[in-house]
Amino acid sequence: MNVDLTPQESLALYELLARNPSDIVLKIDRDGYVLHASPAIAQWGFLLPDDPVRLHMLDLVHPSCTDAVRARYEAVMNGQDDGWIEFPALTNGDQEQWFEIGIRGLLDERRHTCGAVSIMRSIQERKGLEEQLFVTAMTDPLTGLTNRKAFMSMLEHLIARETTGCLAIFAIDYFQAMNMRHGQAFGDQVLVTFSELLRNMVRSEDIVSRIGGESMGVLLPGTTPDQVETICQRIIATLGEISQAAEGDGVPITASVGVARIGQTLDATMKQAELALFLAKAKGRNRLEMDTAGRFPWEAQQKRALS
Repeated sequence: MNVDLTPQESLALYELLARNPSDIVLKIDRDGYVLHASPAIAQWGFLLPDDPVRLHMLDLVHPSCTDAVRARYEAVMNGQDDGWIEFPALTNGDQEQWFEIGIRGLLDERRHTCGAVSIMRSIQERKGLEEQLFVTAMTDPLTGLTNRKAFMSMLEHLIARETTGCLAIFAIDYFQAMNMRHGQAFGDQVLVTFSELLRNMVRSEDIVSRIGGESMGVLLPGTTPDQVETICQRIIATLGEISQAAEGDGVPITASVGVARIGQTLDATMKQAELALFLAKAKGRNRLEMDTAGRFPWEAQQKRALS
């Protein structure tokens, strides 16, 4: 909603808003050029043009968000919208700072929108807290890996984009018995060591998450079953070598893994990988099982075509 104010009332409103020393108050003409800015604009270190007379409100906005801010301002000028919008700004030293801006249109004597009064305030601290909360909500505190919630979201994203590749689920063998016999601190150290091993032995673009007590999920986009089988066998063998090197502790550490191709649905993909893991455990653990039920229909088609 635009504001129908006399010039004296507009000045009073501007002065009232400008009393907060950290807020930036702008008086803007209809084309978006800044007619006046409160002194706070200097303290935030904006990259201002050499000619301050030609300062446009979009000069304060990071290029990635200029379209959104422009659209909001044009809506206010057309009497359709007002309110707040968040955007990053590029300040001195290429430092990105988050701000929010509220825009209220001003009407002239003919009740035409002639410009706006806007107030900008920093929300950098709030954005930092939001990022910390997001990281906390998506991270396993013990291993530093993403957690099951994040893992499922990333798998769902890959499926939605019809990304080819495979899912591997690793599980430390006899983990509960290990915890009971040697204590939780020992079990935690095993999980941390294994998570580091996984991160070091997969590609940089692969996604490693802790998805259960002793279970780690690995998303390997763009891979073939043969490639994933080679990677997983190498991980199992390396874990065995590490365990043998530490044999003096008397605690053999092995892992089982089930692999499935990323399918058409999240549930089906997870079910196939979990079933393969179950078979790996049932067949003696310390081994890999590849899903053969629904993961590679193209293999059967190729065999039929060649026969």
